[in-house]
Amino acid sequence: MSAYIIPILFVALFSYCYIKKINTYDTFVKGAKKSISLVVDIFPFIATIMIAVALLRASGITAILAGLLSPVFNLLGIPAELIELVLLRPFTGAGSYGLLESVLLEYGPDSYISRCACVILGCSETIFYVATVYFSQTKVKKLLYAIPVALICALVGSIIACLLCKVI
Repeated sequence: MSAYIIPILFVALFSYCYIKKINTYDTFVKGAKKSISLVVDIFPFIATIMIAVALLRASGITAILAGLLSPVFNLLGIPAELIELVLLRPFTGAGSYGLLESVLLEYGPDSYISRCACVILGCSETIFYVATVYFSQTKVKKLLYAIPVALICALVGSIIACLLCKVI
C-alpha cells in the first residue's frame, strides 16, 4: 500500500492543477526561485547551530554534563549510556544519528539501550534547528515559552520511551 502513496499524490496533484487550470511547471519554477532566497535567509542561523553543536561535542562539555546528570537521568529511568543522546538530540539530527550508530554497534540492535535510543530519536525532534528555521522566517522574536516547552516535551518523551522499552 505504501508504495502507491507517492504516485497517488502526484496523480492527485496534477489532476487538481488540470481542473483548476494551474500551470504546474511555472508554479514549480516560481517556488524554486523562492527557495534560493529562503536558503540565503536561514543559512546563518543553521550554521550557528551546527557550529555550536560541534564545539559542545569537541570540548567535552556534553560528556561532562552526562556525568553530572547521570543520577538524575537514572532516577527518571533513562540509562546513563543515553544521556549524551538526550542532550544532543534537540540540537542536531546528524549528530544524534551518529550517537545512535555507536550505541547500536556497542550494545547490539536488540538490547534495551539500543531500543530506547531508537525510540528516543523517533519521538523527538531537533528543536533548535526547527525553531531556527521556523522563527527566522516568521520574524517571531518572543520565544519565552516555545523552546522551554519543547525541551520539556522532549525530556518527557525520552522518559516514556525508556519506560515503554522496559515494559515491552
